[in-house]
Amino acid sequence: MRHRNYEVEPGTGMKWHVFKMLMPYLFEFKKRILLAISCLVLAKVASVIIPFILKHIVDAFDAKIDGSSALIAAPIALVAAYGLARFMNVVFNEIRDTLFGRVTERTIRRIGLQTFKHLHNLDLDFHLNRRTGGLSRDIERGTTGINMLMRFMVFNIIPTLFEVLIVVGILFYNYGLSFALIILLSVIAYVAYSVVATEWRTRFVREVNTADSASNSQAIDSLLNYETVKYFTNEQYESERYDKNLASWEQAKRKNRLTMFALNGGQAFIIAIATTSMLALAAIKTAEGTMTIGDFVLINAFMMQIFIPLNFLGFVYREIKGSLANIEAMFELLQRQPKVLDAPNADTLNKENGDIEFKNVSFQYHPDRPIIKDISFTVKQGEKVALVGESGSGKSTLVKLLFRFYDSNKGSISLNGKDIKKVTQNSLRNSIGIVPQDTVLFNDTILENVRYGQVNASDEDVLNAISLAHLDHFISALPKGVHTTVGERGLKLSGGEKQRVAIARTILKSPPVLVFDEATSSLDSQSEQAILEAIKEVSEGYTSLVIAHRLSTIVDADKIILLNQGEIAEEGTHDELIELNGQYAHLWEIQQKEKTKVT
Repeated sequence: MRHRNYEVEPGTGMKWHVFKMLMPYLFEFKKRILLAISCLVLAKVASVIIPFILKHIVDAFDAKIDGSSALIAAPIALVAAYGLARFMNVVFNEIRDTLFGRVTERTIRRIGLQTFKHLHNLDLDFHLNRRTGGLSRDIERGTTGINMLMRFMVFNIIPTLFEVLIVVGILFYNYGLSFALIILLSVIAYVAYSVVATEWRTRFVREVNTADSASNSQAIDSLLNYETVKYFTNEQYESERYDKNLASWEQAKRKNRLTMFALNGGQAFIIAIATTSMLALAAIKTAEGTMTIGDFVLINAFMMQIFIPLNFLGFVYREIKGSLANIEAMFELLQRQPKVLDAPNADTLNKENGDIEFKNVSFQYHPDRPIIKDISFTVKQGEKVALVGESGSGKSTLVKLLFRFYDSNKGSISLNGKDIKKVTQNSLRNSIGIVPQDTVLFNDTILENVRYGQVNASDEDVLNAISLAHLDHFISALPKGVHTTVGERGLKLSGGEKQRVAIARTILKSPPVLVFDEATSSLDSQSEQAILEAIKEVSEGYTSLVIAHRLSTIVDADKIILLNQGEIAEEGTHDELIELNGQYAHLWEIQQKEKTKVT
């Protein structure tokens, strides 16, 4: 009798609480589940009847003495009944699977969507530390685990055990204790061995999955950073790293295969002993005349019928154990709470222009390394305020705090007079537009990447935003124009082109507050001037916060704040800071000299 085991990660123990998490999804389809269970019961009834029909067919032929039509009609009727029972068994099982398939698919859809939404709700810190490849595998295993668990646990484990008890009872009633005892002991031995062997195999299967996730994560990480690999000619290095991970996977897979051999071998041995014992006992009884040939056939049919689901029970146990572990990993992800949460009864921030106020704000990623130190400043409605300073001075961190990617450790930040911790994150971010220094685009067309600023915008509005961002000339030179695909993360575009797409996207969003994080850093001088004019035109009358490296781009700012090691070192207009002759004046002088050399 052939049987197979499949490789899963059983985990360290049965995660029974996972069932409680899945119950709400199951209860949505009560009627459908009841119908599926009814079909299951009918299929099992047909399955148990089949060996008895087979017995009577054999006995009918054995008892036939002459060729009378009456004696011939009986076996023919039984053969028809046998075929009907077989057919009904299959039909009821198919109806059961069809009915329950909807439950499984809808549950996977609901949980998959919930996980996707939850990942977007998690804080920036989580996403900065995650491994995309490993995370995607966890989600994939989790959804697959739900499919396995709901199919096998609901319609295989309990029905199989029920069928085993029914068959044991039939054998005991019709043929005595010896036959029933052999079946019962073999079931107990098989289940016990499967459980013990599966627990033993746990760490080997986990090694396979760990190695698989590691190699997948490294491969995705390397491909996402394709350009960097090429810049440093590290193709061979990346290949060696990947091969090292694959070697770990190969070794883990080999250990896993050997342990699977031990598991399959032990199960096969138990089945062989039980099958041989049952058939030997049946043969002896038949030879003694206490059993008919039909009884012998019935015993053999029940042996086949009992050990096929019994063998499947071993597979199902391992699948359920692995599925529970995989589902738990996904539910643990769902239970992970973001560090930044909306306050209870948080207000909705109206999308209107207003002041930005940082009041005694302090922030640190780690307790021993403060980034922002007691900073206070105001950006009044319609003003353009620039943040300048060396790298690491805290400029970009202030923007992250404004967007509430992190919450300040001390102090408060307000927009339109409202503390941003007391308004919903969605309404806050809907009121702010940003052109980041490092623009990452979706692998879609230029048109759709710009439309992402306002997903319901018309083509006309999108094209207008593209025009304001001075993308027309570039797009007109492309064979497919705005329908040109930009590639993964926008790799087909230059840095300046990507930034102009980002500017067009922000223009389309049309928020009351604009943030420009070194928005012209990747542009040449001519393009920079064009973009600066566009920014000036777009931001006219709006509240603007500009992070700048090139001081020449913010000389028209209403206020310039120079940061130094997380503190405000100087503050004023361009002319005031030049007259002050401090750090800003020194930076201005250095950049002017560099500009003169280039010229």
